[in-house]
Amino acid sequence: MTKSGFNVSLKGADDIFSTEESRQEQRREQIQQIPLAELRPFTNHPFKVLDDESMQRTVESIEQYGVLSPLIARPRPEGGYEIISGHRRQHAAQLAGLDTLPVIVRQMDDNAAVLLMVDSNIQRENILPSERAFAYKMKLEALKKQGARSDLTSDQLGQKLWSVEQVANDAGESKTQIQRFIRLTNLIPELLDMVDEKKIAFNPAVELSYLDEAQQRDFLEAMQDTQNAPSLSQAQRLKKLALEGHFSYDVAFAVMGEAKKDELDKVVIKNETLRKYFPRSYTPKQMEDTIIKLLEQWQRKRQRQNER
Repeated sequence: MTKSGFNVSLKGADDIFSTEESRQEQRREQIQQIPLAELRPFTNHPFKVLDDESMQRTVESIEQYGVLSPLIARPRPEGGYEIISGHRRQHAAQLAGLDTLPVIVRQMDDNAAVLLMVDSNIQRENILPSERAFAYKMKLEALKKQGARSDLTSDQLGQKLWSVEQVANDAGESKTQIQRFIRLTNLIPELLDMVDEKKIAFNPAVELSYLDEAQQRDFLEAMQDTQNAPSLSQAQRLKKLALEGHFSYDVAFAVMGEAKKDELDKVVIKNETLRKYFPRSYTPKQMEDTIIKLLEQWQRKRQRQNER
């Protein structure tokens, strides 16, 4: 009796393993050497790349050792790659004269790319308030677009609240503080730069963010004309006046021209003003002691004049 056979085509071992190897190769992330000309910054990247002392140290390190930590980038539909992590290294490598960079190329959608871009940069030291503001805003929007935890809360308000909570937990901040940072994105660029430069304190800046663009520009002019930085109470008053429809340049000028309580009790003399009266070798303590002695002599002289 003839056995019925099965028409089975068996692949050789080489075919089996090469197919599996190719599948693993597709899934495996490899470091590639990518030309600098093919790398583009992340769209609306909120972190500033500055040519400061820290950048110069990075350039010197790259000149000596090369780029030790690879960048992370994703392919662009129009060609080339979009940097997700490593903008400072890319700029430093350019200054160091490199032609290519080690890059991990990763396929990512827009929301996942934003989350990785923010999380890989936000833990750096010396993050500016404006950088935190736009980074938190971008991350919050990406989480909401992903429908964060939609299995537990399907309503829009629930998703929004949970997203803020996740941003806060990841950043080690309170939900209120995250929302206050995001408020800064409503400031005009000139005022936001002043926050970064510590010419306007964080809390007054949050209050000023409730003014519309025209009101902010009037406030900026009033601030410059009075040469005063806003206190928290002044900013709160200006916000209240704006909400009530009573804001104008004249109102802002009047508020900013008021003497602050703490300024009534102190006299500030700039260091450069004092320096021209003292030898270069004098320390601040020596300068202070000398000023006190001179004031004591002046006071005694006045007392003797009054006794005559």
